[in-house]
Amino acid sequence: MATARKLIEPLEVHISPMRRRHLRSVLRIESQVYPTPWTHGLFVSELALRSSRAYVIARVGREVIGYAGLLTPGGGQADVLTMAVTEQRWGRRVGATLLDALISEAARRGCTEVFLEVRIDNERAQRLYAGRGFTEIGVRRGYYQPSGTDALVMRLSLPRTAAAPGRAARRWARGAR
Repeated sequence: MATARKLIEPLEVHISPMRRRHLRSVLRIESQVYPTPWTHGLFVSELALRSSRAYVIARVGREVIGYAGLLTPGGGQADVLTMAVTEQRWGRRVGATLLDALISEAARRGCTEVFLEVRIDNERAQRLYAGRGFTEIGVRRGYYQPSGTDALVMRLSLPRTAAAPGRAARRWARGAR
């Protein structure tokens, strides 16, 4: 007998740049989701590096329900630094919307590859990344501390120009709506 699967409607999520005024909400989510959360000072330092970083928040109304960060140091590569969604909103496409925003920003900045690390035991996140075209390229042993959990390294290839993004980038843009 097949089990009926409950369908959850996606939320109307708004993405905007992260500002210092959002940090209380971001830190609340950070401490919910990660065993070793980033500090207020680290986020403040990251937000100051606007030329090589992009941080965004996801909100419903005035409530911050997720955030994500991207490093674009140059050379055509970008790295997803962090991403989290409040547990109460998991399964509502918030993570997908945040990831799409980072991918779009990487393309806008002229990047042709996006890299990320994800916990080897985080199958939910791995499915999200694979669904957006990321492929597994390696493992970093003992990457996450203090647990010593391995990280799966994943890569996404982007179209060469943001001006003519191609079919794959258009697909991500549609997914972000």
